[in-house]
Amino acid sequence: MTTSADTTRTTIADRVAKMHDGIAGKIPEEVLNAFSADQAGLDARGIPDGVAQPGDSLGDFDLLDVHGSPTTLSRELGGRTAVVVLYRGAWCPYCNLALRAYQDDLVPTLDDKGITLVAISPQTPDGSLSAQEKNELSFVVLSDPGNTIATRLGVMTAPTQDAQAAQRAIGVDLSDLNADGSYGLPMPTVVIVDEIGMIRWIDVHPNYTSRTEVVDILAALAKQPKE
Repeated sequence: MTTSADTTRTTIADRVAKMHDGIAGKIPEEVLNAFSADQAGLDARGIPDGVAQPGDSLGDFDLLDVHGSPTTLSRELGGRTAVVVLYRGAWCPYCNLALRAYQDDLVPTLDDKGITLVAISPQTPDGSLSAQEKNELSFVVLSDPGNTIATRLGVMTAPTQDAQAAQRAIGVDLSDLNADGSYGLPMPTVVIVDEIGMIRWIDVHPNYTSRTEVVDILAALAKQPKE
């Protein structure tokens, strides 16, 4: 999906480009080639058919907080308009760049408007805590064992066998990191839900190197009807 330009802040795309420059030559070529092939496949397949649409009810889900305690999505949203971010995990550098950008550039505006931000991944609670601590996040970070929300939204995917092998080559094994021991991942997705849990806006990025920019979330929120 395309994103809007923003001259007042560093975009997530800018952060990604800088990271790519920094890792050039530091990762084996065969590993990078496997990741590139996986990304090309994601681009080719695009957004899946049947993705949830504005007007659909998101629903409620049983989740875990960063300490492993049970909670629910409805409890964390608290009956308020919310921005829900699905990300892959603390092991994913693109996710960390995006979460940090949301903390720096989105949270202050959301706080002013009384809007909740929640980030959710399929990783274990320890992984959620790691994401929260390493990125100094003030918003709620939750684990969704089994990718129940991603399944509901229709944004489930998984790395290819070659990409899984490349991940293991750099010390990432999703079967250890995901709470359910699977290789399933959400496509990076941002959803705006209203106070009754209805989806008002959804932005899906099949290629995980691309993320929803802050400026686009703010623009979508500005178009939402006042509660």
